[in-house]
Amino acid sequence: MTIALWILNGLLALAFIAAGSMKIARPKTALVASGMSWADDFADPTVKLIGAAELIGGIGLILPLLTGIAPVLTPIAATALTVVMVGAIVVHARRKENATPSIVLAVLSAASAVLGFLVVL
Repeated sequence: MTIALWILNGLLALAFIAAGSMKIARPKTALVASGMSWADDFADPTVKLIGAAELIGGIGLILPLLTGIAPVLTPIAATALTVVMVGAIVVHARRKENATPSIVLAVLSAASAVLGFLVVL
């Protein structure tokens, strides 16, 4: 189970760190122009906050388990990312946009949380 957790968390961390970094680094207008039209409904600081949550969550999937310092933070980070993705599903559903990527990431984050709690506790 530990190997499955590492594989899942590695892939999730790559996705969330990349997405979060992009939201932090690029201005809201550039995000909207690149196809993230949902960002138009939010203030710029809110978009940056979402990006920061994804970036910190992505780091939280790997770092505590890797260092052995408070490894229980790994499944907690996965749980928090699940909540973020549920919010994304709601936003995309309200805008009648494709929510499939958010649904997949929410399910994988929830699976990571369950697997993480099983491995850590």
